[in-house]
Amino acid sequence: MDVKTLTKAEEQIMQFIWDLSEATVKDVIDQFKDSKPAYTTVATVLTVLEKKGFVAHRKIGNTKLFSPTVSKLDYTRVQFGSLLKNYFNGSFPKMASFFARENDLELEDLEMILKLSEDEFSEDQKED
Repeated sequence: MDVKTLTKAEEQIMQFIWDLSEATVKDVIDQFKDSKPAYTTVATVLTVLEKKGFVAHRKIGNTKLFSPTVSKLDYTRVQFGSLLKNYFNGSFPKMASFFARENDLELEDLEMILKLSEDEFSEDQKED
């Protein structure tokens, strides 16, 4: 899967689109908590996202309704894989150790992560 990387602004708007499933420019603007970006700014970012293949739109009258064409899960997989490869030489244990150390995780937290990983692995094995 060839998924492009998003800028911070693009990713923020994609988070809203993923949460809403379908949205107009106004719907996206309404999701911002504090300072609201200009209508034209959001419309421009959505146009860029469409060109990158992240969203598509359909028209309802004069209004464009945007929906995601790349799932949040697919984007997360690509970004996570890139993080793992580029910063931890593809080593999940190195990455897990880094996050455990940086977040001062307790032993119980690490055991829970291990248990969740084992459960996920077991589920994946059943599907194969």
